[in-house]
Amino acid sequence: MVAVNRSNVRASRLAAGALIAGLALTGCSAGQVSQSANQEPAVNGTVENVGDIALRNVFLRAPQTSDYVQPGTEAELIFAAANNSADVDDKLVSITSDIGTVTLTGDGEIPANGALIVGDPDGHDALGSVEREDNVQAQVTLTEPISNGLTYDFTFTFEHAGAATFTVPISAGEVARRDGEPVVGGDHGGGHGESGGH
Repeated sequence: MVAVNRSNVRASRLAAGALIAGLALTGCSAGQVSQSANQEPAVNGTVENVGDIALRNVFLRAPQTSDYVQPGTEAELIFAAANNSADVDDKLVSITSDIGTVTLTGDGEIPANGALIVGDPDGHDALGSVEREDNVQAQVTLTEPISNGLTYDFTFTFEHAGAATFTVPISAGEVARRDGEPVVGGDHGGGHGESGGH
């Protein structure tokens, strides 16, 4: 009769179990796309593409103290536009909306592999290390009442990339933090695609 060392048998069984579990887990993910593979950077506004122009973190900043932001109020349209073309410069020609008149100030040129920042996106770096052009402003004089939590159609027209219409969320403006300092952006409304609205 052969003597069997029980501790060696137990160790062998544990090692075999660990190997089977490892293979099973590996097999579960084989051929699968990881959850984070298709996720985009966290931004607070709408994310859209118009030809070679990538629009990021598009939202309206409109302080809201009642049920609606009333007509006659000026709201700031905030966004970043990156030109993904390697050799064709572009230009933001106009922005229109049914909720008001959009006035652009500053140079709307977007060079190849460059970017245009419109307004102050609260320090959010939606474009990474892309070379940026001078800041421009887009003011919306409201002709219709708007409310945080809703989205509104805006049409962006570029000289070469063309035009596209998509929904844009609004921000409630500044709200107080617990420490008493204001927070620009306030409550976040719904956005488009993966974005949650700002």
